[in-house]
Amino acid sequence: MAGNDWINSYLEAILDVGPGIDDAKSSLLLRERGNFSPTRYFVEEVITGFDETDLHRSWAAATRGPKERNTRLENMCWRIWNLARTKKKVLLFSRYLCKIPDIFLEVEEAQRKANRRLEHERGRREATADMSEDLSEGEKGDLVGDGSARGDRISERMPRINSVDIMENLANQLKEKNLHGLIRGESMELGRDSDTGGQVKYVVELARALGTMPGVYRVDLLTRQVSAPDVDWTYAEPTEMLSPRTRENSMQELGESSGAYIIRIPFGPKDKYIPKEMIWPHIPEFVDCALSHIRQMSKVLGEQIGGGEPVWPVAIHGHYADAGDSAALLSGALNVPMLFTGHSLGRDKLEQLLKQGRQSREEINTTYKIMRRIEAEELCLDASEVVITSTRQEIEEQWRLYDGFDPILERKLRARIRRGVSCHGRFMPRMVVIPPGMEFHHIVPHDGDMDGDVERNEENSSPDPPIWSEIMRFFSNPRKPMILALARPDPKKNLTTLVKAFGECRPLRELANLTLIMGNRDSIDEMSGANASVLLSILKLVDKYDLYGQVAYPKHHKQYEVPDIYRLAAKTKGVFINPAFIEPFGLTLIEAAAYGLPIVATKNGGPVDIHRVLDNGLLVDPHDQQSIADALLKLVSDKHLWARCRQNGLTNIHLFSWPEHCKTYLSRIVMCKPRQPRWQSSDVGFENLETNSPGDSLRDIQDLSLNLKFSLDGEKSEGTGTGALDNSFDIDDSVDRKSNLEKADLKFSKGATGSLMEKAGQHYGGGRFPAMRMRKYIFVIAVDCESVSDIPKVIRTIMDAAGKENPIGFILSTSLSVSEVHSILISGSISPLDFDAFICNSGGDVYYPSLSSEDGLGLPFTVDSDYQSHIEYRWGGEGLRKTLVRWATSVNDKNGQTVEEDESRSTTHCYAFRVKDAELIPPVKELRKLMRVQALRCHVIYCQNGSTLNVIPVLASRAQALRYLYIRWGLELSNVITFVGECGDTDYEGLLGGVHKTVILKGIGNNAFKLHSNKSYPLEHVLPFNSPNIVQAKGCCNEDVRASLQNIGVIKE
Repeated sequence: MAGNDWINSYLEAILDVGPGIDDAKSSLLLRERGNFSPTRYFVEEVITGFDETDLHRSWAAATRGPKERNTRLENMCWRIWNLARTKKKVLLFSRYLCKIPDIFLEVEEAQRKANRRLEHERGRREATADMSEDLSEGEKGDLVGDGSARGDRISERMPRINSVDIMENLANQLKEKNLHGLIRGESMELGRDSDTGGQVKYVVELARALGTMPGVYRVDLLTRQVSAPDVDWTYAEPTEMLSPRTRENSMQELGESSGAYIIRIPFGPKDKYIPKEMIWPHIPEFVDCALSHIRQMSKVLGEQIGGGEPVWPVAIHGHYADAGDSAALLSGALNVPMLFTGHSLGRDKLEQLLKQGRQSREEINTTYKIMRRIEAEELCLDASEVVITSTRQEIEEQWRLYDGFDPILERKLRARIRRGVSCHGRFMPRMVVIPPGMEFHHIVPHDGDMDGDVERNEENSSPDPPIWSEIMRFFSNPRKPMILALARPDPKKNLTTLVKAFGECRPLRELANLTLIMGNRDSIDEMSGANASVLLSILKLVDKYDLYGQVAYPKHHKQYEVPDIYRLAAKTKGVFINPAFIEPFGLTLIEAAAYGLPIVATKNGGPVDIHRVLDNGLLVDPHDQQSIADALLKLVSDKHLWARCRQNGLTNIHLFSWPEHCKTYLSRIVMCKPRQPRWQSSDVGFENLETNSPGDSLRDIQDLSLNLKFSLDGEKSEGTGTGALDNSFDIDDSVDRKSNLEKADLKFSKGATGSLMEKAGQHYGGGRFPAMRMRKYIFVIAVDCESVSDIPKVIRTIMDAAGKENPIGFILSTSLSVSEVHSILISGSISPLDFDAFICNSGGDVYYPSLSSEDGLGLPFTVDSDYQSHIEYRWGGEGLRKTLVRWATSVNDKNGQTVEEDESRSTTHCYAFRVKDAELIPPVKELRKLMRVQALRCHVIYCQNGSTLNVIPVLASRAQALRYLYIRWGLELSNVITFVGECGDTDYEGLLGGVHKTVILKGIGNNAFKLHSNKSYPLEHVLPFNSPNIVQAKGCCNEDVRASLQNIGVIKE
């Protein structure tokens, strides 16, 4: 058979070519590809040039008789069968090899989901076990049906809000926040980029509508000020008033500052417009600048309507993850309720991107900073009293992916609240479905058609809108019904599938035109990579299916022209389609319905709820191209169905009006427990700070008129174990926590000796107020040294470098307890009176120096009990401590005696643990997850190179304590210089950003990098190292520190 090997190659060539050889596949192409085969050339060029009779005649001539021909033919058939089978096996194996990565991705995804489900079930069981102690046997059921959060209706829980009398107690300020994108009140550039989409319009219109509601005096929409040369100058205007769309239902003008405003806060790179993925390092700067605006506005409103007392915001509402993160920090700094709307959620986006298989998890994180975004959304769950969603699907399929939300545990907690039973320090935000609203007063649905309008135009020659001609110039027959899609060219909007469905359905192409409004573009080369790729794919599909004259894709349109585009589609008796893979809500569907357009929409996400209300179209599987084509064809071909869907939409559209939305929205704010900055001494506040000398400081004051309790290191009190529930789960656990707090502050910590010098409540006589803001600069020493014994040397170096020429105050910010601080100050011969304040326990406590400890029996500090009540929000108390002790026991059971509770360092608002081997305990992200899945809200911090663990309230931190001092005493953050090492405790990132200046001391804290290596995201994603406010000292000697201070202009050369 060796001599017949040529036959095998001959047959393989035949099988390779296959049926229907295309003339285009010539040997020339083979030669160009570099794999020319003479045998294949023979099959393609010679054999295919003869018909079957010629081949049969050649075959007969080559064989000597019928028997030989039959034998050879049989052998040939067997060879063909065998080769075909072999090739099929190879093809199947190749396909299998290609699918292996997808299989691994699917297995990995299934494993992640299973692990997440097990974690939630375990956390739910442990939480239920803790809470079941005080339930009777009849109450220990699942409680799923009791107090379900799913079926709550506003009308069943409270009366409708329809009068000024009911709303007048709402307070007078609302703060909406949307950081990224380009925001202005008129002519919004929707679709300009992926950050300027429907969310921008929603937030602007919400602020505008709220500003006209009874009982709301002012609404501020805070966003980023952009002065970049490539954007319009209007985005650099610091303030823009949002005029009401109509004056019919709006209130009378109450004052010069009433209404709704866009407030543009300058932060981040100057003269540069940056995408949302790059905004994370600049969040602290925004928070500080926003605090300055809020503080100033509270004084203005206080003079206008508050009788001289500051008027603080009634609520802060964050939109999207970045604004939610900043809203959480502002809520903690001001102690006001927070609301959150995700719009698009990070975990869901991560799942979708992983399913596509185009990028690994690491690549996704690098591109989208997705893990930082997810952590921000988890923090929003920790801090929010109300989470507003557009659809039920968002709650049940997207929010349940998060550690901090479990629908089943939420219902159990809600049932306990209704029964007046303690939740043992566990909290869950209230999930509320409030569909976005629209203004309909200016909309007049089109009742005619193209032919009728032609006749009318002959009589009344009113010109058509310019955008109509811009669209219709694409069509060879503009009278056909228009299929309209309005979305930016983003892969997740699924526009390429829509074009394929249109191109491959001949009946649909004959009946209708397709219009794609894909944002604005000057050149494809200037578009982002993903958007440009989608647009190029669409243009190629137009060419492939020869859709010229049937598809319109204009380059430009103005925002005010969008209603005209809807009218044009309705005029042609067309259909609006949203084919996105998943649509969080789908505001364009409501807009289209308002103009009388039936809809075809994705069955994934918000359109399901919209369709349930409007009943004006069809839902489709966005992955099913044929389903999309069939639905469109059905609507454009069946005029009775089209008319019924149109009428249903127009009849039910009022349910999505802005007044309805705002009434429900405000009713939820009314239900929140009022929280605002309140001090125990009414005569102490930033507005009353007066001093005779700019050199005044806490350490210069002989006495203080403060109701501050004296304490050593306030021992945690068992009596304060049950956390008071906020109004998302508000209930007093039958414990007067404030009373217990004051009692706890009177106790010595177990590691201290001596007795208190003075009793709680004793006032200093006389006095002036703390005047930190009158200092020219405040130096905050927040250096996390390798060893505690190194701290006095660092303190002394910084104090010496500061010199005496400037009135400089000092604050020590540390993870140590106040008794440990006292010890290191004594060891370094440093007086506590050299400091203005002490931020201890990683931000769990704030102390001030005391002047009366001459006998040495007490510690010379007073605790700020106002700060303790300020950070009390969602503090888990004893329920949290028990869970932490149980966690420590489980770690010790696995790894030996590794972690133990440190009662001597624990205080009322800080549970401390000693760690013997940081390598054997889970990273900080795992402990945070463990707390969240049990609905325990706290801030977990590994300190001192992992040798200690501090757990403090969720909105407490060393950075937040500085913001508290700004609100409490008027400490100017721009005059603050923070000293840190190259790395530090796991709260290190919060110390660097903001409007304050930062000096990084080289060579200190290097060993702490290992604490951050296991975080969900790298530090470079969140630290603004290129900020002009951050300088690095060459070392930690006096000369190096002074040189750094000279670089930032604090001291002169």
